[in-house]
Amino acid sequence: MFQKFMQALMPPKKMIEMITYKIVSNQSIEKIAGKVQTACEQHKFALLQTYIYHEIVASKGFPINRKVFIYEICQAKVAADMLTDFPHFSIFMPCKLAIYEENGNTVISTMNMGIMLKAISSNQVLFNEATTLFNSLIELMNKISKQ
Repeated sequence: MFQKFMQALMPPKKMIEMITYKIVSNQSIEKIAGKVQTACEQHKFALLQTYIYHEIVASKGFPINRKVFIYEICQAKVAADMLTDFPHFSIFMPCKLAIYEENGNTVISTMNMGIMLKAISSNQVLFNEATTLFNSLIELMNKISKQ
C-alpha cells in the first residue's frame, strides 16, 4: 500500500533522485576514474571490482554513447557487522560507486545510504559505523571530483 502511495505522489525521476547521492564535475571521466584506487586507499575502502561498463555492454552487442565505470568498494569491518545483524542489507552490498558521462559533465554517484541507515538505528554502534562509512564515501567522491 505504501509503495502505491509513494508512486502516486512521486514521479519516477524524483524517486531516483531521492535514493541517489551524486556530484557533478567538469573534469574528464578518465581523470576522475584514474583517481579512484588511490582515493579508496586513502579513505580505507577496499576496491573489490572495477567494471568498465560501456565496454562490457558493447562486447555483448549493445554499444552505448557514453562512458560508464562502476566500482564495488567495501570496508570489511562494517560489512561484517552489517551482515551479522542485518543480513537483508546484503542486497545493497558492496557499496557501489558509479562514474558516468552526462550532458558534457562527469557524474560521480552512489546510493544515498542516509535514507537506508535509518532502518538500522536500533543498533546505535552499527548505525554510527555505517554513517561514518557513508560520510567517508562522500569525502572520497568530493576528493575525486576536484581538480
